[in-house]
Amino acid sequence: MTRIFSGVKPTGHLTLGNYLGAVRRWVEVDQHRAEALFSVVDLHALTVEHDPARVRRLSRQAATLLLAAGLDPKLCTLFVQSHVDEHARLSYLLECTATDGELRRMIQYKEKSVRARAAGQGVRLSLLTYPVLMAADILAYGADEVPVGEDQTQHVELTRDLAVRFNQRYGHTFTVPRATRPEVAARVMDLQEPTSKMGKSHVNGAGIVYLLDDAETVRRKIMRAVTDSGRGLEYDRDVKPGLANLLDLMAAATGGNPEALAGVYESYGSLKKDTADAVVELLRPLRERHAELAADPGHVDQVLRDGAERARGTARPLVDRAYRAIGLLPAG
Repeated sequence: MTRIFSGVKPTGHLTLGNYLGAVRRWVEVDQHRAEALFSVVDLHALTVEHDPARVRRLSRQAATLLLAAGLDPKLCTLFVQSHVDEHARLSYLLECTATDGELRRMIQYKEKSVRARAAGQGVRLSLLTYPVLMAADILAYGADEVPVGEDQTQHVELTRDLAVRFNQRYGHTFTVPRATRPEVAARVMDLQEPTSKMGKSHVNGAGIVYLLDDAETVRRKIMRAVTDSGRGLEYDRDVKPGLANLLDLMAAATGGNPEALAGVYESYGSLKKDTADAVVELLRPLRERHAELAADPGHVDQVLRDGAERARGTARPLVDRAYRAIGLLPAG
C-alpha cells in the first residue's frame, strides 16, 4: 500500500488555507487510500523566536483541529513530531549527507533570514537546517507521497536528492518520495494581499480566515476582501488576483470550477456574499466538533500517545538500518 506523510507546523492558528490546501484532502482522500501518517511538527516551530507556552498550546490545538476536521485514528496515524525520537536521530545523518550550498538556496531560508535580521534578531542555525529535519520526517517512514502546498515543493525535492545520495553512498535505504498537490485551492491567498499566501503566522490577520473564527468574523473578512480594478469578472490570477482568490475559495467550498463560476456572477458583492456563506457552512461542523474535542483533552492525549507509539514502530527499524548503513556501531 502507498504510504503518505505530511505535517502541520504549530506556529499560528490553522487557517482556511491550511484546510483547503492540505487538511481536507488528508481527510477525504489520503487516509482512505493509503497508509497515512500525519504529524504536528512542533520541532519546526523552534527555528525562530517563539513563546514555549504558545507552541505547546498551538500544538494541542492543531491536533484537536485535525481530529475535528475528520482524521480518524482508526484509519491513519496522528502524532506529535517531538514524541518520536527517530526524527531527530535521522536528521543528523541527513545533515551529514546535505551540503551547505543546498540549504542556503532554500527560498524560505532566504526570506525568513531577511525578516529575522530586519527585526534585529539573530538567524538560528535551525532555520538553515530545518529542511533536513523535514526530509527526516518523510524518509523515516519510507513515505511514497508527500501532500504539500506549492511553497513546500522545493523541500520535497531536497528530500528526494538526499534519499538518492544516501542510497548511492551507503546502499539502498530510503524510498524516494514524490510531492502531490490538490487540483483546486492548493495555494489560498490572503484576502487583503491576494498575491501573498494565507499564512497562519502573518502579522496582520485581517486577510486570514482562521478555522476557529466565528461565522460573523468569517463573513466580515470575506466581505472586506480586496478586489481588482476594471470591469468584468474573469478568472485570471495574474491580472485579477483578488477576484481569482475569491473564485478559488468559492470553487473549493462548493465543489465548483473557478473559471465557470466567473461567468455566473455580475458583481463582486454577490460573489463575496455567496463565498462567505459557503465558507461559513464549510467550517461550521469542524468548529462544532472542535468544541466537543476540546472539552475532552484526555481523549486527544490518548490519540497522540497511540499515534506516537505506532509511528515509532514504523520509523525505528528504518532509522536503525540507516545508522548501520552510514557506519555507526549498533548499540549492544
